[in-house]
Formats: sequence, structure tokens, C-alpha cells
Amino acid sequence: MIITTTPFIEGKKIVDYKGIVFGEVISGVDFIKDFAAGLTNFFGGRSGSYEGELIEARQNALRELEMRAKNMGANAVVGVDVDYEVLGSANNMLMVTASGTAVIVE
Repeated sequence: MIITTTPFIEGKKIVDYKGIVFGEVISGVDFIKDFAAGLTNFFGGRSGSYEGELIEARQNALRELEMRAKNMGANAVVGVDVDYEVLGSANNMLMVTASGTAVIVE
């Protein structure tokens, strides 16, 4: 399946629009990751633990988007947008939402 942020796919013709499709993931950040990120914040540098969590959440949201598009009968998703949000009373939850338009291309 082709998944792209562009509104069209070069060399392909969109023959049917199936509708808007979403993939959402909410993941918690555990104490160990939070502690490691705190050390990184204190000493400087990149937070590998948070980056890993972010990458995994994004990949899962895109996989869910693809699965839902397939269930709609689509073979591509165009106009994909990925949004990130921090949730929870302690800001310890990460929400990643991927959305786009499920289409059939030939």
C-alpha cells in the first residue's frame, strides 16, 4: 500500500475515494524512561528513550491507518498528516494520530 503526505501519487490515477481514515495510538511513558529522560535533560543530549517511544508510536499509528484503509477496500492513502499530543494529568501519555484519505489508484 502506498501511503503519502501528498494529495496525489505521481504516475497513478485516483479512481475512487473511500473516505477519511485514521490510526490512533496512545502510549504511556513509564518511570524508567521518564527517569532516563530526566538525566538527559540535566546533562544534555538527546533522549533515546523518548525518541524510541515516539518512533514506535508513529509506526503503530501508520500501521493502524494502513489496516483500516485496507478494510475500506483502498490500496493507497493520500494527504497523510501525523499529529502528536501529550495527555494525562502528569503529561505522561503520548497520543499519535495519523489521518489521510483512503483511495483506490490504478
